[in-house]
Amino acid sequence: MKRIILTGGGTAGHVTPNIALLPSLREAGYEVFYIGSYEGIERKLIEDLEIPYYGIASGKLRRYKSLKNLSDPFRVLHGYFQSRKLMKQIKPDIVFSKGGFVSVPVVLAAGHKKIPIIIHESDMTPGLANKISMKSATKICCNFSETLSYLPKDKAILTGSPIRHELLSGNKISGLNLCHFTAEKPVILVVGGSTGAAHVNEAVRAILPELLKTYQVCHLCGKGKMDASINMDGYVQFEYISKEMRDLFAMSDIVISRAGANAICELLALKKPNLLIPLSAAASRGDQILNANSFKTHGYSSVLTEESMTPETLLAAVNELYTNRSKYIEAMSRSEQSDSINKIMDLIKENSI
Repeated sequence: MKRIILTGGGTAGHVTPNIALLPSLREAGYEVFYIGSYEGIERKLIEDLEIPYYGIASGKLRRYKSLKNLSDPFRVLHGYFQSRKLMKQIKPDIVFSKGGFVSVPVVLAAGHKKIPIIIHESDMTPGLANKISMKSATKICCNFSETLSYLPKDKAILTGSPIRHELLSGNKISGLNLCHFTAEKPVILVVGGSTGAAHVNEAVRAILPELLKTYQVCHLCGKGKMDASINMDGYVQFEYISKEMRDLFAMSDIVISRAGANAICELLALKKPNLLIPLSAAASRGDQILNANSFKTHGYSSVLTEESMTPETLLAAVNELYTNRSKYIEAMSRSEQSDSINKIMDLIKENSI
């Protein structure tokens, strides 16, 4: 039986594509192991699936000044030596990395051991972790055709993002029952990402009295970001949802979301009309802005920037999206969704030792 190490973490977006590959990996006879951070969101997600999980030291790769920039390189170095030990222990035939800061020491250690490595870049332009990992990679998968120009030509392959099949089999009634909603009013699903989105949370809560006149709102706030003081009929909030996510998607008429690449690829696959509020350039490297603009150009999404978001503009954008939802559904229906899982599985099989 061949062995594969999956790695990636920091946010759910660096984990869920790995999870999407699991059924195909098992069907192909691979024994799966996961290397992530000690306490990142990936640990719970993976351990719930009863996959052997190994936590390593990791340091965030920051583009801004911070005292932690002095200590984190030592954490990365520690993680590198831990990863080398795990490579010797597990003896994988291949490593698949979804990126995030925890993946860097794993990829570097696998490269040192001459183990084939496939990495996946979700965003329009490569993140810092994947930029560091590129030299060690055997192949580099990506979501957008525009990304190919940023990658080594002999390694780059357009695959799209692996989407969890179970997301396509949600039950609307189960979602409504979970939220104690009625079938008589449309539902807005607000997804701030696994770590939450404070600005989006605040903006949505500011217009709840107006929204709830027309809609019901299911709000995924992020860990520690629920507001216990809010008690309104037709509004429910969760920190994070995993297994029932497919049911929440199934019940929703429109979705408000950040513009992380994996999140928007799921919305495209589900053909859910969506309002994207990308992280501002001041709070990120600008990848979500590029992702959102690409989807807006194709007619898949409506976009509202953080800089222009006010209670009035948000409410207007929500109403416009709901009114014209069929237009967005038609555009997404014309999209040729890549058969990403099979493409990536072919690469894994071809490049395994």
